[in-house]
Amino acid sequence: MYLLLLGENVLIDIESLVSSFIVLWAVIDPVGTIPVFIAVTKNYGEEEKKRIALVSSVVAFLILLFFLVIGEILLRRMGVPLPAFQVSGGVVLLIFALDMIFGNSKPEGEIQLLKSAQETAVFPLAIPSIAGPGAILAVILLTDNSRHSLVDQGITAALMALMILITYFFMRIAGPINRKIGNSGAIVISKVMGLILASIAATNILIGIKEFFKL
Repeated sequence: MYLLLLGENVLIDIESLVSSFIVLWAVIDPVGTIPVFIAVTKNYGEEEKKRIALVSSVVAFLILLFFLVIGEILLRRMGVPLPAFQVSGGVVLLIFALDMIFGNSKPEGEIQLLKSAQETAVFPLAIPSIAGPGAILAVILLTDNSRHSLVDQGITAALMALMILITYFFMRIAGPINRKIGNSGAIVISKVMGLILASIAATNILIGIKEFFKL
């Protein structure tokens, strides 16, 4: 299914757009960031909370943008073929997804980091809550030059920015949301996202194997 952009001779694959949005939502998990943000900022006033949300969002965006722009270039410089990275990245995403389903969910696992980490906007909010390993792998896979045009990659960058903006918005209204769904609600959503991410990771593995062996 395609949508013709008005005024441009460019076609956008709607299914790919939806798939990319789901992948980014699953790996960044804006809802799962809410309990982490509440735990990190529990001793701060409203102005400090606002600043922490903004700084963590900007830092996470810059980290993901860095890997989106030069991630594939780094792989080529190291002599790693992209299909091999697709398989390995798919395996890591699959493990990440299985951990979301069967292990500690995102809120549970990252709140535990507060026991040994200074409460800052960078850690554990920007890294690993927003720009975690799964998100970094996902943006590299979603901007594969051999599979996606520059337009597709630009759309992925826009979706990533949108997801960071949504995460920032959720952090700003973290209190009311947490009172509505609680930690249990955030954990349930995280596990559902893990299930979706697992199927997408398996697809990446199969595509990587297919392209590597030129089947």
